[in-house]
Amino acid sequence: MEPWVQLDAVVSQPDRPAGRHLQPMPSAVSAAALARGLSLLRPDRARDPGFISQIQDLKPDLILVAAYGQLLPQALLEIPRLGCLNVHTSLLPRWRGAAPIQWAIASGDAETGVSLMRMDVGLDTGPVIAIRRTPIGDTETSASLHDRLARLGVDLVREEIPPYAAGLRTPVAQPTEGVTLAPKITREDGRLDWNRPAADLARRLRAFTPWPGAHCWIPAEPKPRLLKVHAARVAPMPTQAEPGTVIARESDGLVVACGSDALVLIEVQSEGGRRMAVRDFLAGNPVQRFA
Repeated sequence: MEPWVQLDAVVSQPDRPAGRHLQPMPSAVSAAALARGLSLLRPDRARDPGFISQIQDLKPDLILVAAYGQLLPQALLEIPRLGCLNVHTSLLPRWRGAAPIQWAIASGDAETGVSLMRMDVGLDTGPVIAIRRTPIGDTETSASLHDRLARLGVDLVREEIPPYAAGLRTPVAQPTEGVTLAPKITREDGRLDWNRPAADLARRLRAFTPWPGAHCWIPAEPKPRLLKVHAARVAPMPTQAEPGTVIARESDGLVVACGSDALVLIEVQSEGGRRMAVRDFLAGNPVQRFA
């Protein structure tokens, strides 16, 4: 812990059902706090009066928030004299909301970063204290980018909170232009819509790895079969065809027509099966088109 920090309490979400048997499990933050013997609070809601009273009793100078998943009420925001600061994994005001990492990749952004902002009652709308930028690689997944941004966020907090607390950093209001929202990811976001350009589908595959994962459907009776796509690449369309049509087989994959160009499926997984190379999958699963 940094020498300038006196940690009064750690706040995390309540234990949630997880694992094969859906037993209540602590969050990673809760587990780390318990392992270190830190005071841990796990309210059902941040606006619970009892929880707000607990925070008031602690009289914190500052509250630091990272990926908490709930908006803080005004009553909580007003408690610390230095305010509530949020570490948000985007270059605000771009990608306010729940899933900034995934949507930055899916939208083809060349860079992203971490913003340290003073919170208000809006959704990631508060003034920004400092930012750190980083490029998004061509093969980056949301998992790899998440880990890199986490390390960047740690450095940002260590470097910027001391001068902020000393009055050497003035939060700057976010511009009104360039605002985009990053809504919560759903399973449907991982569905490959073959009417989209192949480059768009390749980005979405990387963005929604590991969850919900990219997937498509194989027409079949009595019902379509789900196929997960773990690896793919973009290729020029060798011939015009209806989107979703298999137009060629290559040594490393299956070429599928898209709205523009083609997507070459390299590694797939049928529902209930194991991950495998497309050439192995095709040995027992002839496919002519995808839905």
